[in-house]
Amino acid sequence: MTEPTAGPHTGPGAEGDAEPFTVRIEVRGYETDSQGHLNQAVYLQYAEHARWSVLRRAGIAQSELLARGVGPVALETTVRYRRELRAGDEVDVDCVFEWGESRTFRIRQSVRRTDGTLAAEVLGVGAVMNLEERRLVTDPAGLFKELAADPGVLGL
Repeated sequence: MTEPTAGPHTGPGAEGDAEPFTVRIEVRGYETDSQGHLNQAVYLQYAEHARWSVLRRAGIAQSELLARGVGPVALETTVRYRRELRAGDEVDVDCVFEWGESRTFRIRQSVRRTDGTLAAEVLGVGAVMNLEERRLVTDPAGLFKELAADPGVLGL
């Protein structure tokens, strides 16, 4: 997997038609199934990679979250497969956070071939868990805004 390749994130309150945060990944042969296309579970790994990449771009390291005693958690994930991917294909995986007033937030992601063909859509509901109390933090947007050097990448 490669480092992020695209520009700024568009989120609530963002101006213009800027591209969402994107990371480029090349499909590897060992990620394919017996039909020769990308195994369905790997789409989730690509989405996870993009989510951690956008956090790093915002200036939030996993080690920093753990030191604070918190960590992001996935509560729900839906994947809609649109077109198959094969070994050697390059894809761009984007990541757009949608913040609300609750303990949870949405993450919309798409997996696209570099020619723009939509291969999959991933919609997730996430939260941040206090790892000691094993409870969701009440204001995940506020926490990420506090920790981020560039909260705009996260739509904050």
